[in-house]
Amino acid sequence: MSTESNNPSQIIRVSERVWEPVSPTIKAKTLWSDPASKRRAQLTRFEPGAVLPMHRHIGDELLYVIEGAISDESGITAAGSVGYRPNGCVHAVESRRGATVFALITGGVAPVTGSERGPASQIIRLNEIAWVDAVPGVRQKPIFSDKETHRRVILARFEPGSKLGRHRHVGDEIVFVIEGSNADESGELVAGNMNYRPNGCTHSVSSTNGGTALAFVTGTVEPA
Repeated sequence: MSTESNNPSQIIRVSERVWEPVSPTIKAKTLWSDPASKRRAQLTRFEPGAVLPMHRHIGDELLYVIEGAISDESGITAAGSVGYRPNGCVHAVESRRGATVFALITGGVAPVTGSERGPASQIIRLNEIAWVDAVPGVRQKPIFSDKETHRRVILARFEPGSKLGRHRHVGDEIVFVIEGSNADESGELVAGNMNYRPNGCTHSVSSTNGGTALAFVTGTVEPA
């Protein structure tokens, strides 16, 4: 059987996932998880005044604020910005007016006792990053990279009618569409939904009307 049929991309429709309570004022939807790598993609909703008490990250977390704002000891991460919580980060999180957040989490969290400290969280404001041309009709903003784990995060902008030629994923990729849409052989991926491209996935990507998406990439891609 071919690589293409074994490893197609998977469209995950957020509306079909169930909210689960995290606390009386916080709920979450698990969109994807991989026990082997201890990673999961999650949508979290903070009600106004919600607080996550002080905790330590065992593994790291990258998040994008879709609407509203959240804050911790490093400051406010507002809609359209990215937050990074490195391994060992110790902090508390609150949302005064409410927020919806998409996050890719590696590992978990643990309660904190006493005056424990760790590396600070980081706020990445996407409007401060310049666009870089990738291929004709597609621009990117490099957001995060970690050579040791072969991971990177980019914001990709597809102009109407643009296309990424057929390619193979060496490693996997998670894509969350912020606005517009794009499509591959598995179907159309519209704003607010997620796509998982597993290791070995071979496909092409196009956008009829344009779109903007976050891509969390592990590994590389190669022409197919």
